[in-house]
Amino acid sequence: MSRLAVTRDPLTVEPLVRLLETDAQARGEGCGAVSAFVGVVRATHGGRRVRHIEYEAFEPLALKAFAQIADEVARQWARATVAIHHRVGRLEVGEASVVVVAATAHRAEAFQACRYAIERVKQIAPVWKHEFFEDGHAWVEGASVAPDDEQARLEARARACV
Repeated sequence: MSRLAVTRDPLTVEPLVRLLETDAQARGEGCGAVSAFVGVVRATHGGRRVRHIEYEAFEPLALKAFAQIADEVARQWARATVAIHHRVGRLEVGEASVVVVAATAHRAEAFQACRYAIERVKQIAPVWKHEFFEDGHAWVEGASVAPDDEQARLEARARACV
């Protein structure tokens, strides 16, 4: 299993947690904390009932963005590792659309690294969401900043480290 993926398959946290812990143990240290974020399709958005969502991604660039995020996490939190899986295709209400897992030596860093990673996914990953409501549909803006935008990185870190 890869730490970074765009997939049509349902997402779960446990395999990614095991993968990161196995990686940490292979380095001889294990990890003291694992934090996970699971983004789930909501039943409502903007006061409208959601029927389902369809995600699209440009997979080669999405994986490149995920790799950049993983590198940024590793530079900002010593010995941190991160896994990012994003689902594409049709998702029903309650299904997981994105899973981010971060493993670090200590819990505060695990929370921060996980939050930073999802903030950066939202900023730079070429993933688009098409929401279908009971009364129509709408595209939701995807990545909105350049991957090398330093100000965006600083903003993601500020949100992660509040």
